[in-house]
Amino acid sequence: MATSQEEKTRYTESELAEFETVINKKLAATYSEVNFIKETLSRKNDNGTDNTAVGSKTLEDGADVREKEQMSQSAARLQKFASQLEAALIRIKNGTYGICKDTGKLIPKERLMAVPHTQQTIEAKMKQS
Repeated sequence: MATSQEEKTRYTESELAEFETVINKKLAATYSEVNFIKETLSRKNDNGTDNTAVGSKTLEDGADVREKEQMSQSAARLQKFASQLEAALIRIKNGTYGICKDTGKLIPKERLMAVPHTQQTIEAKMKQS
């Protein structure tokens, strides 16, 4: 008896390997971006030795502080995304990846390709909102 997509309750090993590849690529790109931001922030913290014109730097310093805050927030969001991707890799290893945490139904492959760290079908996500 062949199972249709609706009856399927788990993804095959080859499908899970495909998801794992997608997640690992996104994870590598995310870590690269986080490292870039951290390096940029550490360079911005290195003011050098020419802090003699204090009065003229006041406006610049305010802009620098705002930019550092924005970069720090971006890094925090990326770190959270990386954690979600790592959790998805764990779900692949333990066989629960692609199963909606609310409905127990299989999350469509298209959704997982677009949002590989999701744990919900779009229907469950919409009900939550």
